[in-house]
Amino acid sequence: MILRCTALLLVLLASLPASAQFKSNSSLAPPRDGKIDEGWSGKGELGIALSRGNTESESLIGKVDVGFSSQRRKFAAGAWGQYASTDGVESARRFGSHLTSGWRLDERRYLYGSLRSERDAFGTYEYQWTATAGYGYEVFRTDTHRLFFEAGPGYRYAKDQGARVHHREGIGRALVDWSLKVTDTATLTDTLLVEAGRKNTFARNLFGVQVAVNKKLAMKAGLETRYNSDVEPGIVRTDNLTTVNLVYSFK
Repeated sequence: MILRCTALLLVLLASLPASAQFKSNSSLAPPRDGKIDEGWSGKGELGIALSRGNTESESLIGKVDVGFSSQRRKFAAGAWGQYASTDGVESARRFGSHLTSGWRLDERRYLYGSLRSERDAFGTYEYQWTATAGYGYEVFRTDTHRLFFEAGPGYRYAKDQGARVHHREGIGRALVDWSLKVTDTATLTDTLLVEAGRKNTFARNLFGVQVAVNKKLAMKAGLETRYNSDVEPGIVRTDNLTTVNLVYSFK
């Protein structure tokens, strides 16, 4: 049922009118509301919290993302990790990576293929990975406002924590990525990822408020919400993580 709905969605999206078409000489005029030929960009985030005294705790969060955009291609990749312990007892160890490659149909529309992997030492699933393909559409692409979404079918492979039990199923994937520059230094961001299958629906939302210190450095406060519909007894379905990170941008 999920795959049928996804296929119908792709057909409807593909019928949307393009804002402009490729020229016959294979060159592409830049859209009125933003540049399409942007080249490489990237950023790294790091957050550390240490407590020493009656309670000794430490927490480390790191993330790196890179992207590339041209008249024909769209590419994004990244990796992240989280570790925490209290009084020498490990309480969190989670890391993952993602890779998406897209081929532009015109200034707004593109086809994509995506891979995602994740390991979690304290979750229901010890690890899971997904492979998906589908359709993407860039709604806004300006210096102050960006919004794009992706949707398509895929496949998920997951292993239960501490058991030789594996799950394989078809899924439907949807991604919405949004950012808005509200002042010269402050930017709001929100990224929602949903991977829905019969066995489990995974959703992750990343909301952030980023304030620039200079052209390269910024401080970012974020709230990450993670959801799994299928969990083991004693494990909650929804996880919330609040962070304050230092962000370094490079281009």
